[in-house]
Amino acid sequence: MSRTIAITGASSGIGLATALMLAGKGWSVYAGTRHVNRDQEQYAGINNLHFVEMEVTAPSSLQHVFDRIDHEQGKLDVLFCNAGFGYLRALGQADPADIQRVFDTNVHGVMHSIRGALPLLRKSDNGYIIATSSVGGLVGQPFNEIYCASKFAIEGLLESLATYYKPAFNIDITLLEPGAIATNFTDTVMEQLNRTGGILDDEYKPILTSYLDAFSKRTSVPQTAESVAEVVWDLLQMDTKPLRQRTSESAETFVRFKAENDPTGLEGMLNTRKLHLNL
Repeated sequence: MSRTIAITGASSGIGLATALMLAGKGWSVYAGTRHVNRDQEQYAGINNLHFVEMEVTAPSSLQHVFDRIDHEQGKLDVLFCNAGFGYLRALGQADPADIQRVFDTNVHGVMHSIRGALPLLRKSDNGYIIATSSVGGLVGQPFNEIYCASKFAIEGLLESLATYYKPAFNIDITLLEPGAIATNFTDTVMEQLNRTGGILDDEYKPILTSYLDAFSKRTSVPQTAESVAEVVWDLLQMDTKPLRQRTSESAETFVRFKAENDPTGLEGMLNTRKLHLNL
């Protein structure tokens, strides 16, 4: 029987690469996008790939898709919460409306997606939730404090769910933690910076200039979206799913001081499960 996955944020980058790969392997893929007609037309020759409007900030949009999956498939095996965007701006410079938008998508969007998908995931014989976090979900970085705060929130959310979703509902959980990715994500972040005034001539300017210079040197050869999709495929084959999965050696190196004692996150999560639930 075909396995079914719903992917938010699948119009480009990691989400699209994963959608194309899994459809090619015979999965039924529901790929969330804001450009349904465009994407469906572009990839019309690929079987099992269904582009659907999944606006993660609107629970009704998500519910419409989950109702369709229920009608067409009867269950959902994997929910991949991938929708999100970066935000490069110091807290002291940030527009409160921009901060709200980051959290609406990166945090509340994941919450809405999981809440909506949970009944369908429970119908699977072995449900699975993957959420795209970041190395910025473990390590705070200059001028990324708002973005990192949103990813830290996702780390806390998914780690908490993992303490009981597996024993209670047979649903595994993994936080996907990439570093720099060769997608339009970084371009979008820079466009956002330029659209909101660029590098402002204020006390933050020398620090931001130094950060951008170091970032460009450190990430001169970023990881491809397709290689991250292969990491997702490997996760899908594992019997025991890690709570946390970095997607490259450079990502692993970046978080080593935070993660070296419990690289997959399982040991700490299982200890918490035992402490609080005696499971």
